[in-house]
Amino acid sequence: MTDAPPLPPEDDGKLGREAARWRARSGRVRLMRRFLPILIVVLAGGVITWVTFRTVISGVEREAGTRQEQALVNAMFHGQDDQGRSFLIGAKGATRDPATGRFRLVGPVLRLNLGGRKVTEMTADGGEYDQAAGTVTLGPNVRIADGDSGFVLATPEAVMDTATGLVTGDKGIEGTGPLGTLSASSYVIENQGERIRFRGSGENKVRGVINPAGSDR
Repeated sequence: MTDAPPLPPEDDGKLGREAARWRARSGRVRLMRRFLPILIVVLAGGVITWVTFRTVISGVEREAGTRQEQALVNAMFHGQDDQGRSFLIGAKGATRDPATGRFRLVGPVLRLNLGGRKVTEMTADGGEYDQAAGTVTLGPNVRIADGDSGFVLATPEAVMDTATGLVTGDKGIEGTGPLGTLSASSYVIENQGERIRFRGSGENKVRGVINPAGSDR
């Protein structure tokens, strides 16, 4: 058996270079196989962290936007009861609570019987207008100017049912007018201010009716 003839020097060098390149490429492949999974995990973790962060931030922004109150200056609300009789709610300032939809009123004024000649007007230091429940609550320091009856009434609180038009209060009421003074425990303002009924208990035993409309209505 004869030995294979030796390769020419140029072929031997070419094989060496190819072997060197193969070893280098093999090393890079091993390196990539080692670090590529780590890189994938790091990138995936970064994406998950970013998505979570943005979700939390978006939620905080939405919650902040939801909680942001809406303030109105010289607010005015018009409405009608179930008999089609109009009323007006005005206020120096009104702030809507987005969580409840209620308006907190500063310096409110409530006017009833807008279609008639005699308007019952109520003012107070503060109040609340709940459109969903259909109520207007005025207080404290409610002052009632009752049409042309000449009576001026004072009470801690007045609550209006916007559906029926009735205004009620059970925290006491006092007033002065052409017939003198009165003091009662509770009251009801009916028919958009056309009639006011009083009821007393204990020291306030008064029972009576003020009818501002009189015979000319």
